Amino acid sequence: MTCGLTTRTSLAVIALACLAVPGVAAAQGSGKGSGKDEPAPPSAQAIRDATFAEPLKDGKKGASQDETKKSAASKADDQPDPLTIKVQVLLDRARFFPGAIDGRDGENLQGALSAYAVAQGLPATKTLTKDVFDKLAGAGGDPVVTDYTITEADAAGPYVEKIPPKMEAQADLESMGYTNPREMLAERFHMSRDLLSQLNPDKPLDKAGTVILVAGVQPMGLDKPKAKDLPREPKVDRVEVDKSSRDVRAFDKAGKLLAYYPASIGSEEKPAPSGETKVKGVAFDPSYTYDPKYRFKGVKTHKKFSIRPGPNNPVGLVWIDLAIPSYGIHGTPEPEKVGKTESHGCIRLTNWNARDLAAHVSRGAKVSFKED
Repeated sequence: MTCGLTTRTSLAVIALACLAVPGVAAAQGSGKGSGKDEPAPPSAQAIRDATFAEPLKDGKKGASQDETKKSAASKADDQPDPLTIKVQVLLDRARFFPGAIDGRDGENLQGALSAYAVAQGLPATKTLTKDVFDKLAGAGGDPVVTDYTITEADAAGPYVEKIPPKMEAQADLESMGYTNPREMLAERFHMSRDLLSQLNPDKPLDKAGTVILVAGVQPMGLDKPKAKDLPREPKVDRVEVDKSSRDVRAFDKAGKLLAYYPASIGSEEKPAPSGETKVKGVAFDPSYTYDPKYRFKGVKTHKKFSIRPGPNNPVGLVWIDLAIPSYGIHGTPEPEKVGKTESHGCIRLTNWNARDLAAHVSRGAKVSFKED
């Protein structure tokens, strides 16, 4: 069984059947920052000033005694690391996306670091080096974290009270929108919900006028770009899906690597396709149609049903249709699980990454599946 696709009258309202494994979970999280009695989070200044220190011979970083104590305390308290936040933001800006910015090391960050290093003519590395850090920091730009004031529209929504876990129940909802401002703001600024709360303890994220600290990235929009404005420069000529390293890479006509995206790609039970294909088209804000012939686990109905568009739609905010029937590259309602869980055969990206790729790719672009 593959990741199913049912076409309606136009690609813009295409009906989709491709979702995460396990099934879509209810979006959790209150509309406020963490109210727990937790250690102080890293400050904006600490994140902005964070810099790479070469290891000494004993394996410790070349930092002052006070800095070493602070680093150890941060690790003990399980707080996000200021330098990791900074590096994740800089990689995101360079379009070597590390997944949801969370201030933690992990495979998504390591993959982005390695791809960025190679693109810069440096040795591949899954750990931060001085040369890689200097390249990232040398790009300049705005502060890596910045203040954002919550607007009336942010606070008002509308928001969905709850996203039921069963797909049949999701079909009854009028919208697959966000469940609260915390979820919306985290996705807008490419952050994990935990990091958003940790950087803004006790701040009401559901109140207009609240000033919060967010990642200094290009905020994700929810608009539908006009066809005449697409694809944007730099144009993507070829997309490579690497099943073993679980990532998607976009190249221009000259073979230059333009962007790197962590991805969830198929599963052992329902593997992604092999070989080469092409992009057939792109749909922003797609609807989703389940066909009983897909026989997804947990879905008991024997009738077709549709789920309305929205960021919590099973395929998120974008569907990039492939020439292989019923396969596509798409978004997700669970960005923090990308690269860490499996997919029903399709290629799943964060919503902001799916929108980024969709804005630069067009019908006819080549797509290849790399085995190892």
